Amino acid sequence: MDDTLIILFCLVDEFCKEFYPEWEKTLISQGVIKRRRSSQISPAEIMTIIIFFHMLRFRDFKTYYTCYVIPHLKTYFPFFPSYSHMVNLMKSVLVPLCIFVQSLTGEKTGIYFIDSTILKACHIKREKQHRVFNGIAKKAKSTMGWFFGFKLHLIINDKGEIMAFKITAGNVDDRKPVPDLVKNLAGKLIGDKGYISQELFGKLFQNGLQLITRLKNNMKNKLMPLIDKVLLRKRALIETVNDQLKNISQIEHTRHRSIWNFMVNILGALAAYCLQPKKPSLNLAANEEKLMVAIAA
Repeated sequence: MDDTLIILFCLVDEFCKEFYPEWEKTLISQGVIKRRRSSQISPAEIMTIIIFFHMLRFRDFKTYYTCYVIPHLKTYFPFFPSYSHMVNLMKSVLVPLCIFVQSLTGEKTGIYFIDSTILKACHIKREKQHRVFNGIAKKAKSTMGWFFGFKLHLIINDKGEIMAFKITAGNVDDRKPVPDLVKNLAGKLIGDKGYISQELFGKLFQNGLQLITRLKNNMKNKLMPLIDKVLLRKRALIETVNDQLKNISQIEHTRHRSIWNFMVNILGALAAYCLQPKKPSLNLAANEEKLMVAIAA
């Protein structure tokens, strides 16, 4: 575990050394001279602590920070702020963490899976009393019933690598974010029935991406190539990824006290998933012969 922490910090630190100088060049000055005290803990250290939290699979950040980081990681990080100060510092790495996750996107393989998963902000019965995400989170209905919160829209390739993601309010149609998510992707995109749209199919097809979904009960049956049927049966791959993010990396919980830390928590979980050595995969290399027969058919 110590080696994992060292490798993670080196990776994040190298990214920060390249990112921060370029980022500061783009910042617009307001013409007011402000005192800028350098923090005793670096952005790379903050990002490492956030991502490592999801790698260790703790249930909550407070227990992780107070009972594990401070007592056991003192030799790696010379200065630790208090827990409350650390929570305040987390929002300062929101933009770098977002760019870092984007730098970890997967390989373009030509086979992609798309799905959305709900992120509850609170219990549906407390939606009117909720204040943290007031005006941002929305009430909507999923296959599991009504919820109040957000949606995480995700695209992965057949190797289980994240290609794109987007967070929207809970009442946003699953088809709306698709054009933004699939930019520069070509091949086959497999989704569930919620993505059925003739207009969306045509728009994606013009850009070299074929949208494949199952048919609804009231739709006419159409002939479908065997390879497309095989890929539809493998759509559970992205549901496995969503399950890992929600039940292992804890991207969904109702203890958030700010929108900024909510976003940081999700980005940290996505980064931890991208860096894990083993991901859910179709293992197409091992089944290449069978797939070639299916494509030829």
